[in-house]
Amino acid sequence: MSLRFIKRRQRYRLFLAGAGMLSFLLVLFLLGSCMRRCLLVEKTPVIENELRMIKLWDEAAGELVEIGLEAYVLGVVAAEMPASFAEEALKAQAVAARTYALKRLLVPDPRVKAVHQAAELSSDPAVNQAWISTAVMKKRWGKWNYLRYYKKVAAAVQETQAEVLLYNGQLIDPVYHASCGGRQTENAEAVWQFAFPYLKGVPCTGHQDKHQLTKISFTHREARELLGLAKLDKITPGQKSSTGRVETIVLNGKSFSGAEVRTIFNLPSTKFTCQLDAQGLNFSCNGYGHGVGMCQYGAQDLAKAGK
Repeated sequence: MSLRFIKRRQRYRLFLAGAGMLSFLLVLFLLGSCMRRCLLVEKTPVIENELRMIKLWDEAAGELVEIGLEAYVLGVVAAEMPASFAEEALKAQAVAARTYALKRLLVPDPRVKAVHQAAELSSDPAVNQAWISTAVMKKRWGKWNYLRYYKKVAAAVQETQAEVLLYNGQLIDPVYHASCGGRQTENAEAVWQFAFPYLKGVPCTGHQDKHQLTKISFTHREARELLGLAKLDKITPGQKSSTGRVETIVLNGKSFSGAEVRTIFNLPSTKFTCQLDAQGLNFSCNGYGHGVGMCQYGAQDLAKAGK
C-alpha cells in the first residue's frame, strides 16, 4: 500500500469525523432552538378585549400593578385552583373569580385602601382573592409544566370572558373553598351570620381528595396556652350545623365557636371532632375552608364526570 494512498485515506477519515461532528452540533442547535421556542412565553398574560384595567396591590412583590381584568382573573385561577384540574372546573373558577372581582370593585374593601390608597384589589387571600404573577407561576409549576398549564388556564379564562354570576340582576358574592369534606356544602348563615338565597348548602358527595381527613394533635400544655385555660380536662360537645360543622364547643366550662377553635389551632375547617388523651388534644378534620359556595374538589369531580 503506497504512502500516498494511506495519507488520502487518513484525510478521508478526518473528513468523515469532522462531518459527523458538524452534523451532531447542527442537531443540538436545532433541538435547542426548538426548546427555546417551546419555552418562550409572554411575561404578562395576553388577553384580548379587556373590559377594564385594575390597580392591584401585589402583596408578594410589595408593589402596585395595573392589570387588565381578564389577565387578573388568569392570575387568580392559577393561584386558587390546581392547574391540573379539568378544564370545566377551571372555567367555573374563572367565572367565580371574575364575579368576585367586579363585586369588590363595586363595593370596595377598606382593608385594601389601608395598604395602598390607589389600590382597588389585593392579591392577599386574607383580603381578596389570591393572585400570582407569571413569574410566580413559573416557580410554582416548573419550567416544563409552565407553558402547558399557562395555556390551559388562559383558555379557561378566554372561553368564559365577560361571564359573571347574577341573582335578580345583581352580582352575587361568589365565595368558594377547597373541599367541603365530601358530603355537603354549608349555608352562609351558619358561618357568617348572614343569609343569601344563593349560598345554601347542596349535596357534594363522592369526591375523595387530600383534605378528606386530617389529624392534628397538641400537647396538653400547647392546647392550654393556645386556649388561654389554666386547665384542660373536659370537652363538652356543643351545637353542630346540619352539615356536621362545629358551631359551638365547651372546653372546661368556656364556650368557643367552631370558627374560633379553627383559628386558634389553625385547623383546615370547622368540620372536626376532638378528644383528650394522655398525650394531649387530638383533632380529626374533614375538608378545607369555610365550606360555603363552590367546593373546588366537588367542581373537579363534576367536570371529570362531564356535568
